[in-house]
Amino acid sequence: MFDLHVHAAPDVTDRRADDIDTVRAYVAAGYTGCVLKAHYESTVGRAHTAGRDRPIRVVGGLALNQHTGGINPAAVEAALRAGGRIVWLPTADAHTQETAGLPRLCGVAPRLPRQTYAIPPVDESTAGAVRQVCTLVAEADAVLATGHLSAAEIAWLLPVAKAAGVRRLLLTHPSYTVPAMPARQAAQFCADGAYAEITAFQLLHQPGATPAMLAAFAREVGLDRVVLSSDTGQPDSPSAPEAIELLIDALAGQGLDRKRLRACASDIPESLVVA
Repeated sequence: MFDLHVHAAPDVTDRRADDIDTVRAYVAAGYTGCVLKAHYESTVGRAHTAGRDRPIRVVGGLALNQHTGGINPAAVEAALRAGGRIVWLPTADAHTQETAGLPRLCGVAPRLPRQTYAIPPVDESTAGAVRQVCTLVAEADAVLATGHLSAAEIAWLLPVAKAAGVRRLLLTHPSYTVPAMPARQAAQFCADGAYAEITAFQLLHQPGATPAMLAAFAREVGLDRVVLSSDTGQPDSPSAPEAIELLIDALAGQGLDRKRLRACASDIPESLVVA
């Protein structure tokens, strides 16, 4: 098993476990690896330290939020040169996050401006920087993840990324509240080479994200293009390995093949991330 998306302490919000204890839980559960994610910090160095002398691969990356000034090629260059394997476009500071009233750092630190970030067609001024980020990701053969961008922005991004040579494309929980992408549209993007993430966080915390809804989304996309992740780390969520088992059980309970679901949480995410 390989978890593509987990949050751990230290972080700007409370987490149930730190990097070391999070990795220890994966080792105990027999995982081959995980990706540490933070909305406001590169996890590249943290992943290196947490994975040292461990029998699993621990991977880090960078989300392009206010701490990087948004779409910042220099920050991406630094993270990739240090060994980062995933670059997420804006997540907690995407304009969609603000519109949906979802948590942001400026919400707990009101001294900060409520700056949000977008890409074309929402903000045409970022086109050059986005193209440069795509080139850097392609050169590193890393993963470009869509973050919390809107469906319209993702539709603009994917052909730009492919033209730049990006081979590893991930739709970050497209059926989550942001971007609330229709399954048919996600299926079209995945038919063009992307993978769609479904998370245990959605099952546990997203209003309306029933097992039936998530299973229908997975069916429409096709299990060969689905990644199952935990996206856990919250104090009121179970450990990541437990959360992924809950997600697999819930989807299997809707008639999806359990063996293929386990591949969505193991071989598929690992092959997406590992060079």
